[in-house]
Amino acid sequence: MSPEKFQIVQMLFPLIAIMASLGIGGWVLTTWLRIKHGYPLDGAWGQSVYPKKDDETVERVKLLSQENAQLRAEIGSMKDRLIVVERIVTDSGNLLSHEIDRLRSPAN
Repeated sequence: MSPEKFQIVQMLFPLIAIMASLGIGGWVLTTWLRIKHGYPLDGAWGQSVYPKKDDETVERVKLLSQENAQLRAEIGSMKDRLIVVERIVTDSGNLLSHEIDRLRSPAN
């Protein structure tokens, strides 16, 4: 390396070191402020590192799980009904009329 380039590197090195120190110090300060004020910490892609688990969140998850189970049961019953409707629509008219007559007749 030539002496001129070496002098330029020597002049820039303190500036680069100061900028890196300020960047690291700023990151440490913002992380400390987030922790102090209760904000969740973010990972590399913005996801929470330590998600909050307070009573309200746990209760919301329970309610959503119950609603999800109810909706799944409703969808299951709707699928069963749809199967019956599809069978009625795709059956021939003669078989359908025979089944209706069988249902109309009194049970033995």
